[in-house]
Amino acid sequence: MAKDYYQILGVNKNASQEDIKKAFRKLAHEHHPDKKGGNEGKFKEINEAYQVLGNTDKRKQYDQFGASFESAGGPGGFNWHDFARGGGFNQGGFKVDFGDLGDLGDMFGFGDIFGGGRGHRRAGPQRGADTAFETAIDFKESVFGVDKILRFEKNIVCGKCNGSGAEPGTKITTCATCGGQGRVEQLQRTFLGAMRTVRTCPDCGGEGKRAEKQCSRCRGHGDEPGIKELKVKIPAGIADGQTIELAGEGEPGVKGGSAGSLLLTVRVRPDKLFRRQGYNLLTQKQISFTLASLGGSTPLATLEGEVQLKIPAGTQAGAVIKLEGKGVPHLSGRGRGDLLVTVKVLTPAKLSKKQREALGELPTEPGEQLG
Repeated sequence: MAKDYYQILGVNKNASQEDIKKAFRKLAHEHHPDKKGGNEGKFKEINEAYQVLGNTDKRKQYDQFGASFESAGGPGGFNWHDFARGGGFNQGGFKVDFGDLGDLGDMFGFGDIFGGGRGHRRAGPQRGADTAFETAIDFKESVFGVDKILRFEKNIVCGKCNGSGAEPGTKITTCATCGGQGRVEQLQRTFLGAMRTVRTCPDCGGEGKRAEKQCSRCRGHGDEPGIKELKVKIPAGIADGQTIELAGEGEPGVKGGSAGSLLLTVRVRPDKLFRRQGYNLLTQKQISFTLASLGGSTPLATLEGEVQLKIPAGTQAGAVIKLEGKGVPHLSGRGRGDLLVTVKVLTPAKLSKKQREALGELPTEPGEQLG
C-alpha cells in the first residue's frame, strides 16, 4: 500500500513548510529510538516523509504524481523511499540522475537498447544530496563578517554502524546474487526480438556487497536523522540573499560515498541609519542652517564609531559628502567602497528679533524679498 506522507506527519495538504517542520520535530522527538518508549520503525517513517515534504521541490513533485504513482506500480515500480533519499524529478519529468540513457532503459525494462550494454545504475558509493539552509545576520555583521554557530536537522552518519549499514559485529560479504558486479543480466523476448537487459542488483542495490545483518538502527541505509552544529565564517562584504557553499556538510553519501554540500543563504537585517548600494554605504546627516552657511564640523555615527564630518561653508541641502574607504569591503579582492552622506539642512521655525536682523543682512537671490 502506498504511503501518505501528509498522514504520517499528521498535517493536511495545505500545511505551510513551517507547519511541516514543526510536526516533524514533534514526532521525531516523540519516537526517537534512543528515548525510552521510542519507536524506531515509526521514526524512520517520519523522517522519510519529512525528506519529501520538507523540501519544496520534492513536495511539488510528490503532490503532482501523488502516492497513487507508487501504488499503480509506476514504470517498473517507483519507490518514493528512494525519492526521499535524494532522487526525484525535474520540471520536465524524470530527473536525469541515472548516469546515462542506459539507466533510463533499465528503469523501463529495455536494458541495452540505450547505451550499448551500460543499462544499469551506478554501483558502489554515491555522493550525498545537497541541502539548503538560511541564516540571518545584522547589517554590521554583513559588512565586517562574523562567525556563526548553526544548529539544524539533517541526516547524519549512523552512530551505531558508522555508515556501513551493517549491524556491528557482523560480516559484509560479496553479494551472492550478482557475484559482486552490482548488476544482473537477463534475456528477454520482446516484440523487437530477444534482448539482453542489465539491471541494478535487487539484493545489494548495486554495491556488490551485502551485510550479513542490517544495522537495526538505520535499517542498512548508513544514516539517521540528527542535529548538526556547525561553526561558519560569514565573509566581510556579503550581501543579502547570497549563498555560501559548504562542501561536505550536506546529506551523507550512500554506502561510503562523499557527503553533499550545504548551501547556506544569508539574509541581512536592515539597519536604521545605513543602507547599501553596491559596495557603498548611504546615510543622512541633519545639520543646522548656521553650520551649512558658515561651515565647520559635526559628529557623525559610522559603523566603525563616531567621526567628525567636515561641512564646507555654503553647503546646500541635499549635498552629498563622500568619506572614502568607509564603505563595504569587496567580497573578492582588496579595497572598500565609500560612505556617502546626504546633508539635510534644518531651517529654524522660530527666530528672535536679533536673529532675524542678522539674517536680514545676508544676501538674497534676485527677485527674493525678506518678510
